[in-house]
Amino acid sequence: MVRLEEWRGKEIFRRYGLPLPKGVLVRSREELDRALDAGTVPFPCVVKAQVLAGGRGKGGAVRFAETPAAVREAVGSLLGTAFKGEKVSAVLLEEKLAIARELYLSVTLDRSRRLPLLMASASGGMEVETLPDEAIEKVWVHPMVGLVGYERRKVARTLSLPGPAQADLEKTLDRLWRIFREEDAELVEINPLALVGEHLIALDAKVVVEDDALFRHPEYEGLQGELTALEEKAHEKGIAFVEIGGDIGVIANGAGLTMATLDVLLQEGGKPGVFLDLGGTDDPRKVAEAFLLMTEAHPKVVFVNIFGGVTRCDTVAKGLLEAMAQAPPRFPLVARIRGNNEKEGVAILKEGGVGSYTDLAESVRHVVALEEGRERAPPLSAARSGGAP
Repeated sequence: MVRLEEWRGKEIFRRYGLPLPKGVLVRSREELDRALDAGTVPFPCVVKAQVLAGGRGKGGAVRFAETPAAVREAVGSLLGTAFKGEKVSAVLLEEKLAIARELYLSVTLDRSRRLPLLMASASGGMEVETLPDEAIEKVWVHPMVGLVGYERRKVARTLSLPGPAQADLEKTLDRLWRIFREEDAELVEINPLALVGEHLIALDAKVVVEDDALFRHPEYEGLQGELTALEEKAHEKGIAFVEIGGDIGVIANGAGLTMATLDVLLQEGGKPGVFLDLGGTDDPRKVAEAFLLMTEAHPKVVFVNIFGGVTRCDTVAKGLLEAMAQAPPRFPLVARIRGNNEKEGVAILKEGGVGSYTDLAESVRHVVALEEGRERAPPLSAARSGGAP
């Protein structure tokens, strides 16, 4: 997925005719000075750091300024700093509006139902994620039909807006749905959607685009802003690789097995830190590339969990040993391989000094014990088939 910063999301909103506050984007003090001289900075002003991380309001990345001096101070204190590990390279300066109410409106993809989901709440703003389920109206939309009258009326009743704002809501729903469909989005969110006087204005914009649809949207190519350096490197190689902050590296094949492996590790108290999905690759070179990426993440322990269906266990085993020859791992390696050419794969790993488990629960317990330091792994050359690698 490609997550867009607020200002990029608002560029899309503006293109589709959604009402927005007046504002200007600056990336340096020099740009700020030019904007002030040109009179394009609105006062009173909201100064918003442009990062992908949430919680900007509570985290001090959204500030208010009444004068040019205050704007300069706020921009100077934000530009070039880090917010939740992300460098602030741009700041959006927008007019501060007299808000009567803050609402929530979004269209996303409900993968469990395989349908677009329209969500609306009369309580928007920073605490929306804490709202009880009954405070959010949920409408599942048929993708071929689009929003129909009774669905619009359900949202209108939930938001309970005055007359002129009701007409704004109709237009906002139409445009939100068009953005979701035409931009191949996974999420289009306005939080808050503000009632200012008798009209609606989108104060924020969150847009997430499906990366498999980027061939239709060349303007989004290269906007992988949320990827780490290693994730970007993996993306260039066509490898599904995600860093999530724990200590255990996971190599599995197939999204379902990868997610299930993470779940079992978490249930046992483990802290997965990076996971790598081999998919259905049958190429030892590709397996080696993937393993070498894993070594760059410096995990405490790596768990290789392979089910040989399309992927052959012996192919994966050859790729692992090839990678270990190029860059001997500085971490314990726990392997579990089952399925197509399982015996051959176990034999290849054993020959290379790597043992393997067949039982998932047993292997996961060993991985977690190694992560927590409750067990020590023998050298890889001493590993035995069926024992601890």
